[in-house]
Amino acid sequence: MHTPALRLGAGLATGIALAAGVLTATPAVAAVGDDDPTVGARVTTGPATGLAINEVESNADDTDWVELVNTSSAAIDLSGWRFLDSDSSHTAYTLPQGSTIAAGGYLVVDQETTTRSGFDFGLGGADSVRLYDASGTLTLRYAWTTHAAVTYGSCPDGSGTLVDTTASTKGGPNDCSSPVRINEVESQGGTPGDWVELTNVGTTTVDLGGYVLRDGEDDHAWTVPAGTTVPPGGFTVLDEAQAGADSGTAPGAGAGAGTGAGFGFGLGKADGVRLSDARGVLVDGYSWTAHAATTYGRNPDGTGVFAETAEPTKGSTNRFAGVVTAEAWPGGPDETVLDAEDTFAGDLSGLDWTSSASSQDGQLWAVQNGDGLLYHLVPDGRDGRGGWAPTNTAGVDLRYADGTGTPDAEGVTVTADDPGAVYVSTERDNDVSKVSRPAVLRFATTDGSESVLRATDEWDLAADFPGLGANAGLEGVTWVPDAWLTSRGFVDQHTGATYAPAAYPGHGEGLFLVGVEGTASVYAYALMDDGSSQRVATIATPFSLVAEVQFDPTLDALWVVCDEACSGRTALFDVQDGAFTLATLYEAPANADRTLANEGFAISGRCVDGARATFYADDNDTNGASLRAGTYPCDAVEEPGDGDGGVPAPGDGETPAPGGGETPPPGDGGGSTPAPGTGGSSPAPVPTTPGPTTPGPTAPGPAAPAAPVAPDVSALVDGNRGSVSAPSNVRAGSSLTIDVGTRYAGERVAVWLFSEPRLLGTPVVAADGTVTVAVPADVPAGKHRIAVVASDGTVLGWTGITIEPATGSLAFTGAELGGGIAAALLLLAAGAGVLVARRRRTVGSPA
Repeated sequence: MHTPALRLGAGLATGIALAAGVLTATPAVAAVGDDDPTVGARVTTGPATGLAINEVESNADDTDWVELVNTSSAAIDLSGWRFLDSDSSHTAYTLPQGSTIAAGGYLVVDQETTTRSGFDFGLGGADSVRLYDASGTLTLRYAWTTHAAVTYGSCPDGSGTLVDTTASTKGGPNDCSSPVRINEVESQGGTPGDWVELTNVGTTTVDLGGYVLRDGEDDHAWTVPAGTTVPPGGFTVLDEAQAGADSGTAPGAGAGAGTGAGFGFGLGKADGVRLSDARGVLVDGYSWTAHAATTYGRNPDGTGVFAETAEPTKGSTNRFAGVVTAEAWPGGPDETVLDAEDTFAGDLSGLDWTSSASSQDGQLWAVQNGDGLLYHLVPDGRDGRGGWAPTNTAGVDLRYADGTGTPDAEGVTVTADDPGAVYVSTERDNDVSKVSRPAVLRFATTDGSESVLRATDEWDLAADFPGLGANAGLEGVTWVPDAWLTSRGFVDQHTGATYAPAAYPGHGEGLFLVGVEGTASVYAYALMDDGSSQRVATIATPFSLVAEVQFDPTLDALWVVCDEACSGRTALFDVQDGAFTLATLYEAPANADRTLANEGFAISGRCVDGARATFYADDNDTNGASLRAGTYPCDAVEEPGDGDGGVPAPGDGETPAPGGGETPPPGDGGGSTPAPGTGGSSPAPVPTTPGPTTPGPTAPGPAAPAAPVAPDVSALVDGNRGSVSAPSNVRAGSSLTIDVGTRYAGERVAVWLFSEPRLLGTPVVAADGTVTVAVPADVPAGKHRIAVVASDGTVLGWTGITIEPATGSLAFTGAELGGGIAAALLLLAAGAGVLVARRRRTVGSPA
């Protein structure tokens, strides 16, 4: 989708929501005065004097909307007024009869949902809104060049300049307050004393100079020194005892009591903290009746309610028991443009990476939703920067089986059991844009060289999603092999028993997982060769919408991706106790533009210099670029697909490379992936911004080690016992996460199981100081020891652990596959055994 989509289940507007009774106006009438420079965000004359555009939501809410305010002393009747964005080809929305805005009141012009009428177009990152009176005269207009991080709102209401607000206030007064929030409080046992952590929920750095911190007593007041700042999304700590690296404050005296190196008063058992800005306006406050066992912190940071944390996290993201907290992206900090300017016209959406017989860097499939195009891309070595370009410049024009329609192509995947086809997920037929048609389509192609393709098969899932908005359907699609699912004891929610592929004859050799934007969930389906389907599982996500899904056999995990609605966050799911379960939540790369509409995501199966390439498709074609790349750390000793003569590298679907149509990259690899990042690192002194920093000399980047040597059992002494920590119990055949310490972030370590030394893996320590390894299913039950060893053989620490008997299901195994599973997947990818060349019934012939 080119603009933010509808979100299913939107709540009613806080304020006045527009009712039914949609009328239309022709675009020609609505376009009058489009470029009139005298028209602004508010009306100052005529019968609508005092009417103003007060707040605009173009991103990250359930729907797009525009809030109007009436600052006059009389009601204004807006019945029959017409509303439009910057695109005059859209049909204007006509406000129904009874659309009256009271004196001093607010009225919301909202996007339509399945239960409420409204405008049927979205508001883009560079767009405008226009309001015409009943005669067709342009009366109000407001334009912007990029999405607001929150909303654009008038400060003060109705008369100020529209700026990025602190919080969305649909149907009510705008929030133009300071974006600084109290985020975490230590009231006992802190170092070097009590402390208060602040965060910034806004989009620009805030100077805290002159802000005043108080506890529960008015005469305990401390003025924050000049030069103290807190960056957007970052943290600044105010200490009781001293300023410096931990507090992020600058030296210097300020006015008021308690100025100097620290706020100087302790926080009591029953106490509170209050923060006022330099004008004396209360910004935030929190009180408690007893000390926390750890600290009190907001969940989530900056916006949530206070609760006891799992541990103090001074100057960094709060952590809570049982809650997966977003971590810094462990790969490189940048997203690098890969396509030449204007290669794509916009609307690039789904991506899928596979290996290639003619390029060691693989190939990409991509779909463009607005005009229903399929692209096949390869590295082109452009400018020596590792660019990518389509082999089919115009794209393949996709059609439904009967040759009609324009599928709203949102996601794309290939499969190991059907190498002559590409599968595309859709929301609707764009030629009938108001009707939902969530479907998976099969197209017969190996290289995208066709000019037009008709779908050979269609699986219409509309019956499973009653009431789903036409622009809220299937955003992403991926394929997961049955062998992988059954080896992990995956549970079929339809039958309530362990998944049995034989229960779904004609479905091929794997399940399709689709991400649905409107429900913010992922669904696993068996798609049968007679056109029928069966939902096998539902996977809830932490996001407000799902933009992409990708199976990653290298990690034995499922990527679930959100776009700018979640500031570019991604999540990894593994199979635990038979179900896909959220394992890790990542922020966007540190330097990435979090407003990019990255609706497509793919990851290479090739590990080069400790990194795999990640790919992002920007639906908005920002600055003329739609395709970008980043990196994700890897620890493969070999580089699958590098000169292996046709054995494909692991990838989404692990499909054998289609033959022909590709130009080998110049030189050694030609269009090589961007330089890999350094992985995670230790947190920088606060104030901080999210994301990893460059490791220092003690944290070298990941490198493939020589064969690890087991330490002598005599090296496991009391002096290094407890220097690492892990759960006291773990089941054989499941994963184990060990806390090594953030000072080792980015280093490769070896994890050994004793008494008889057994290597469990050689992972790279993540940014949060942890590593995850698999405990083999054949490890004897009982008491053991886990030791973590540095690359030079130094024992970093060890701890005791009790291994419980295996239950028969294999959980997440990290980057290293067990031998049997790895062999099975490799055979599957290479096409060994009997592959069904055409496994689904053809309901239409290719064009």
